Amino acid sequence: MNQEILAQLAPDGVLRAGINLGNFLLVTGRGPAGEPQGVSPDMAAFIAGKLGVKLELVPYPRPAALADDAGSGKWAIGLIGAEPQRAETIAFTDAYAEIEATYLVPPGSPITGLAQVDQAGHRIAVAGGAAYDLWLDRNIKAAELIRGPSIDAAFEMFRDRKLEVLAGLRPRLIDDAAAIPGSRILEGRFMSVQQAVGTPRANVAAAAFLAECVLEAKASGLVAELIAKHGVQGLSVAK
Repeated sequence: MNQEILAQLAPDGVLRAGINLGNFLLVTGRGPAGEPQGVSPDMAAFIAGKLGVKLELVPYPRPAALADDAGSGKWAIGLIGAEPQRAETIAFTDAYAEIEATYLVPPGSPITGLAQVDQAGHRIAVAGGAAYDLWLDRNIKAAELIRGPSIDAAFEMFRDRKLEVLAGLRPRLIDDAAAIPGSRILEGRFMSVQQAVGTPRANVAAAAFLAECVLEAKASGLVAELIAKHGVQGLSVAK
């Protein structure tokens, strides 16, 4: 193993991987010691194995908090959605998995398509700091974004304040729609969250190594195997 890569990712023989607990598709359970389990922890384990070092998972309740710690030394790799704002401080690999993001509208809503959402007077509930929130922040021009501190909070605001739209990941919106009879998920997607592996931008050699790891994980069928292993619906191997 290249010593420069090891020095950047695991100088003390331990790879510290930031894990976003807020993504219920990538972290689907807890182990005996309470450690996160799921596709993203397994991807981190795969990378640690390629390095030949131990793995320490560093959990974060939200992706924004994980991204904010880039370069702090708390993690050497972070497994979150790749977004332009985050890429200012984090060098991302190509995506290894992707998740559709779309909208839920309440019973009786006149909104029938994605193109009708961004209109004056429409309020969109969204989990603040999520990858799809960052996309909405760049692209929504007329509607108002109403941010909650979590996915659950965004749903509660949508329901209790009778907002016009709820933005979210399609698998979660299926559950939300079931909780509000008559609500509808709009066809199509406004974006796909590209789940990737990142490292602080200063780690140039490490970034190239991680890119190769992700390509191998996709080409070998490992990512597909992990999705099947954890029984995740709504997560697909990135193209």
